[in-house]
Amino acid sequence: MAAPAKCSGPELSGSAKLDEVTRLMGLLELDLKEKNLLPPIRNKTLELLKQYTRNKDNAGPLFTKEASIYLGPREALRCLQNVMLLEPKTRQIFVDLGYPSKAAERMKSDNRDDEFLASRLLFLLTYDSNLNFDDLFDNNQLAESINTNLYRQAKTHTKSTTKHPVTSLDTMALSETLKLLFNMTQFYPHQVPVLSKSLRNILKILSRVQIPTPPLQPPVNWIINGLLNLDLEDKKANHFSQNPLFPKFDAKCNADRLINILDAAVRQYKDEELEKNATPLVILLRQIYDFAPDAVKGYMRWLLLPSNDERAKPLGKSDTLSAFLLRLSTSPAAPNLRESISSMMFELSDRDATSFVRNVGYGFASGFLMTHDMPVPENAMEAWSTNGNETKKESEAEDPGGKVTSVDGVEINPVTGQRRDMEPVDLGPEMSQEEKEREAEKLFVLFERLKATGVVNVMNPVEQAMQEGRFEEIE
Repeated sequence: MAAPAKCSGPELSGSAKLDEVTRLMGLLELDLKEKNLLPPIRNKTLELLKQYTRNKDNAGPLFTKEASIYLGPREALRCLQNVMLLEPKTRQIFVDLGYPSKAAERMKSDNRDDEFLASRLLFLLTYDSNLNFDDLFDNNQLAESINTNLYRQAKTHTKSTTKHPVTSLDTMALSETLKLLFNMTQFYPHQVPVLSKSLRNILKILSRVQIPTPPLQPPVNWIINGLLNLDLEDKKANHFSQNPLFPKFDAKCNADRLINILDAAVRQYKDEELEKNATPLVILLRQIYDFAPDAVKGYMRWLLLPSNDERAKPLGKSDTLSAFLLRLSTSPAAPNLRESISSMMFELSDRDATSFVRNVGYGFASGFLMTHDMPVPENAMEAWSTNGNETKKESEAEDPGGKVTSVDGVEINPVTGQRRDMEPVDLGPEMSQEEKEREAEKLFVLFERLKATGVVNVMNPVEQAMQEGRFEEIE
């Protein structure tokens, strides 16, 4: 029998670490040939080896073909996944040895530890390897295993109680399965119909999972990603008689849950973090809205678009979800998120430019309309040219019917979206004649300098006024 593994002590480094890794791998190599290690000694050896898989320095023997052969039991698989994470080239070694099918078979086990380990290994193999996962779908029932594990997870979450809560291992296994699901739907879109069978179970988990603080972390972020590429409309496979996104008992419950998560997220993350974490959620909400029943669409508009109460201030100035979203729609730190939010607001406005301007104000709508080569409503352009400061009579002439200058019969500033009767009154002192003359002189000088550059051909407004006889000489 081989010498037992040494007791764990301080983690070694440098040449001492390399010697210890070599020694431990030697014990496992001999055990593979002669079966000479008792289970407790084998497990202890793997436990010691695992601590050296967290850093690839001086751990060369771990990143070899032989290492993939020796590491088989659960504790060994933990070592192996750390090795694959640290050194991507070992993933192809694992594939070349024909082991992915064994990992796929392990996913069939009704054990959360096996689910976690197998799903994570297969997820890692979606990068830096030439593995064709279609073979696993055809020969190892990978889709059925993913769907079955998500069914088991839904059952666990549905039955969870204070006395029997969802464990950390349950959550870790769920996260890895959802990550694998997303990559399968992303890289193998032809497998989406069979994987969409999990839609109902993922939504059950979403309805019962405890939302962490901040919210867009495992498993919630993976639940959202897992839903993104599925056949949400159930048009391809017709798995369900009633779309689980809009259940009979409460058609709006899933949209409501997702919007509540978004509301918490915009209040708890910085713009840079939201760019990465919240963009998939906004995209998912847009997908759901696109085919939602009318009642659900109306509910989503009510939650996401500015309300009339918000118009007491310029839109985007309050503490509501819609105000946070409008501010994010112009954030330079979140280019993808701001595009998704503006697109969502446009879609919530029935993809109509006039409704869009009325709902969010020309200030927030103009950039999106122009970058997408959409014609800006003439009434909005005229309102912008006067900065919304025209009289009521002028407003009615420029915007017949009040399409962008009124909401529910109440006059609004089309640029800011604020109610006219709530706009602040300028009580500051009027400029004296001397101040007006000084400002006019500054303006005259600025225009003369601009004209002298030759970049643009402009006429000084003071000069123009004199030519038109709008100035009188005062003796």
